[in-house]
Parts: sequence; C-alpha cells; structure tokens
Amino acid sequence: MRGRLLRVIACLLSALVLSACDADRAEGPVVLAPSSMQNALKDIADAWQRTGRPDPILSFAGTPSLVRQVDEGAPADLIITADREWMSWLEERSLIDPAPHRVIAGNRLALIAPRQDDPSLSIADRLTRTDDWRLAMADPESVPAGRYARAALERMGLWSVMGERIIPTENVRAALMLVEAGEAEFGIVYATDAQASRSVAELAIFDVRDTPQIEYPAARLAGATHPDAADFLAFLHSMEAMDIFARHGFTPYEQPS
Repeated sequence: MRGRLLRVIACLLSALVLSACDADRAEGPVVLAPSSMQNALKDIADAWQRTGRPDPILSFAGTPSLVRQVDEGAPADLIITADREWMSWLEERSLIDPAPHRVIAGNRLALIAPRQDDPSLSIADRLTRTDDWRLAMADPESVPAGRYARAALERMGLWSVMGERIIPTENVRAALMLVEAGEAEFGIVYATDAQASRSVAELAIFDVRDTPQIEYPAARLAGATHPDAADFLAFLHSMEAMDIFARHGFTPYEQPS
C-alpha cells in the first residue's frame, strides 16, 4: 500500500514538473516596446502565436523608460524605440546586437481635442486664436514623441508662443489620456493614438514637411537569451506584421539601416 502511494506521489510530482516545463516553453521572448505600439503589437503577437510559436511577453512604456530598464540590466530579448536617437544610445554602449537594427514602422503626428470644432481651421489657427488653452504632449526633453512635436512646432514658427501652455508627460499615451479626460484642451500625439481613441477628435495631421521622419527601429538586445528572439524580430519585419501595422495607422517601414 505504501509503495503504491509513493508511486502515485511520484507520478503527480512528475506531472507537475512536466507542466512547469511546458509553461516555460510556452513563454516567448520578452519585448520592450513604446506605449504607442500597444494595440498593434498585441495583434502581431497573436498572429505570431497562431503559427505555433510561444506568445511573446510584451512590456510597454515610454522609450526613455525602456532604455533605462535595459541599461539597468532588466531581462529582455528585444527592444523597439520610437526614434533612432535612443537606439543609437544603446548601440554606443553595446547593449544591443552589433547586427544592423531594423526600422519596422513609421508614424505621423496629430493634433487632437476632446471634441471636434470648426474643421476648416488650420493647426496654426487653432493654437493662436485664444490664450485660454493648454496642450498635452510627451516631454520634449527626452521622449521621442515630444521631440518630434517640438521640432514640428519650431518649423511652423509656433514653439515660441507655447510658453507655459504645454503639459509635458512621461509618454505619448499619458498625453492622450489628459485630453481624453478634458485636462487639456489640445494634445499632440501620434496619429495611431488618435485613431485608437474613441474619446478624442483628430483635428489635423501635421504635414510631413513640418515633422522629422518618425520611425521605430527594433533590435535584439545583447543580453537576449530566448531562442525565438531573432525569429520574432524577423516576423516584426514581415509582410503580415506590416499589414497589421498599417491597419493600426502606422506608415510603411524603411529598409534595414
């Protein structure tokens, strides 16, 4: 009787160990990505999983926060940044693979508000017709979306009139949330964020001539350990992923840098 009980216990323990191993195998590569890519990357991860691959673990934040995590040794396999500048910072410190990183998607900037008003007004008209407003945007000192927005406003001759009207945020999704909540009369976000929100009106898209080229490079981290990391990076550059990015409002990627 005692021998039979021991065999049953041994079988149960073996089953638990095997289940734990299966769970480990079911976890895909850890991907650090900008907040603006949440919806698109979740769909891409689903498409990847349907091919029989393990589901990637997606972690979203503002690009400076992602880079800080990598610099502090956070365990991850891939990183996507919202500009080349931060990716170059990682490259200079040998925190990503020396292989050329790839641009997987582009974007545009949009001016948003909690509700639509006169659709005939230009961006300049909207931002200069009254003093009683505030504009939410990602921090122009460190966050790519904020840098892009500042560059666009400078080219349009509007940055100097912004003054204290700007509410800087940790990432572009935080700026979107302020406008959604009515805490800011206007916001500058990525066009993809404006498209994803049901609570804001997209007032205008910034002319591409007024904005730097917005692009999202992706790279394998130097400390990557997951065997599927390189394959998922390649999948991010596939036609299937490109179609998903386009469906979410992203613009086509460039060739690998």
